[in-house]
Amino acid sequence: MRIAVIGGGPAGMMAAITAAKNGAEVTLFEKNEKIGKKLYISGKGRCNITNNCSCAEFMNNIATNAKFLYGAINKFSPNDTIDFCSSNGLHLKTERGNRVFPVSDKSGDVNKFFARMLDKCGVNVRLNTQILSVQYRESTFVLTTISDIEVFDRVILATGGISYSATGSTGDGYVFARKLGHKIASPKPALCRILCKNTASLEGLSLKNVTISVLGKDFSDSEFGEMLFTNNGVGGPAVLSLSSRINKRSLCGAAVVIDLKPALDENKLDARILRDFSENSNKNFINSLNALLPERLIKEVALQSKIPFEKKVNQITAEERARLVSACKGLRFDCVGLDDVEYGIVTCGGVSVDEVSPSSMESKLVKGLFFAGELLDVDAYTGGFNIQIALSTGYVAGCNAAK
Repeated sequence: MRIAVIGGGPAGMMAAITAAKNGAEVTLFEKNEKIGKKLYISGKGRCNITNNCSCAEFMNNIATNAKFLYGAINKFSPNDTIDFCSSNGLHLKTERGNRVFPVSDKSGDVNKFFARMLDKCGVNVRLNTQILSVQYRESTFVLTTISDIEVFDRVILATGGISYSATGSTGDGYVFARKLGHKIASPKPALCRILCKNTASLEGLSLKNVTISVLGKDFSDSEFGEMLFTNNGVGGPAVLSLSSRINKRSLCGAAVVIDLKPALDENKLDARILRDFSENSNKNFINSLNALLPERLIKEVALQSKIPFEKKVNQITAEERARLVSACKGLRFDCVGLDDVEYGIVTCGGVSVDEVSPSSMESKLVKGLFFAGELLDVDAYTGGFNIQIALSTGYVAGCNAAK
């Protein structure tokens, strides 16, 4: 059985290793000069390879088409990934949020590990080799490169999405899949910044334990946690998760709204402000908020409360104080949209899962064609879940392609 795996990311590498272990003659094609190029930048260069959680908890962290992934995650679970790595010499550690990293904190060690496994299993790795076309002829697959034409019994497409194109994710797999008859769910950014107006003065300010919401014309969604202001919007862990839930919605006329004090309801926050005001009764309003808010947020909150900066605290009315409470509980920025798909950590969209068998990752349209990883219309939140999806689908595709 001759199998071609197209794409040398985690999905493709796992598919190639698994197919070779199951007796197939495997060739892995990677157009870059090295395998796992996107892995080098994952986890801020540390490579968050999986999340050390149960399969049930894992499913709760899938943003798109969780049901399709149920079988794959159970066939090759986070625990299986940890065992696979540890038993073959890659030592791992678990950190906050059950995130799993190599002990060395070096993503390069993860790539070296996969390179060793590919070599150990006898996979023929062809670097700097771009596939120009994939054709299905008389139950075989004809692959064309710039210099050659090769024939294989089966093909596993694992070319990734279109995020971070410098790593090689340029949408090649969408082209191959379409020409072989598959539908492509429109690619969208996932795990990305939300772009807003009037955040430049707050760039670099990080907030913890806040609730950030996006309020649209016909929807609303929220996330609690940590966020970061950028020069043209908001980012950070809570925002990344939120972006993966709203990327199929229209953001025209939407707003980003931040509850700076989610632990306090309006009445308790008002009481807190009254105490602060009593200690600063002779100060100007703008100088009375240091105990309540981070210094860099004071001006924006004051502006949105519409209380004159120079007004004495002892002259502030109950109505003005209510506006201050509203600004703290609902700091508002007009939404422009999501960041470009190029800058999403992963791509939402891809090969329609309706046309792929969830138990084998084989195409329902073309016998012998398999899919794995980000090329599929699946994505998850941050924390190692997306790499695990790549490994799980790669494992299932490799097992079944080799049968």
